[in-house]
Amino acid sequence: MRDRVHALARDVREVLRPDPGQMDLFTLERTFTIRAGEGFVEMFSPAIVAAVRRAAPRMRLRFAPKPDKSAEGLREGRIDLEVGVLGEFAPEVRARLIFRDRFVGVARVGHALLAGRLTPERYSTCEHVVASRRGAFEGPVDEALGALGFHRTIRVVVPGFSDALRLAKGSDLIALIPGSCVSIGQGAMEGLVVFELPVTTPEIAISALWHPRMDADPLHRWFRDTVIDTCRQVTSST
Repeated sequence: MRDRVHALARDVREVLRPDPGQMDLFTLERTFTIRAGEGFVEMFSPAIVAAVRRAAPRMRLRFAPKPDKSAEGLREGRIDLEVGVLGEFAPEVRARLIFRDRFVGVARVGHALLAGRLTPERYSTCEHVVASRRGAFEGPVDEALGALGFHRTIRVVVPGFSDALRLAKGSDLIALIPGSCVSIGQGAMEGLVVFELPVTTPEIAISALWHPRMDADPLHRWFRDTVIDTCRQVTSST
């Protein structure tokens, strides 16, 4: 009986909610919280903020840090939209693909690795810096190298991709970043060379995630559509 009452109440709320096209976005006030990794915020937040302010200047945005993959923020309503890789951490969440990414290598200009043919063996003999929220020393690249009989030496693990780029710029360490991070900014990439990895790694599917109770909320629908469309425009122009 309780489930039937909840379902009926949900149906009534959906009927009474206004159509998104009837909302006066210019005067509406609401705060939306996006939880995303540092690289996403650096690359996409200027465009997202501009798009939201253009249509709804009284809206407020909060970009929350993402130290883990816990779904509690979505479930409890503290997070409106999560951006990241869809996993098994929250099977009930809704998701829409934003874009597909891939890993690339980065080295300082003049690095010895960039002279001559780039092979898995030459790549593995270098020393590396990787970014990992969990502090992990190994990942997909190490699995791909291991399948070929090679092992790379990771000397440094840092929290974010910007940290990895800074270390690569000032040393002989090779950095590993998603291709989308190449567009972080001219200053971040100055003095660095991006190269394709000599091994194949799985694509990274970056998605927008939200709790199913927000499906029928017209303002949330407008917000997530705006974020997704804006990010797609940014990636298609880079």
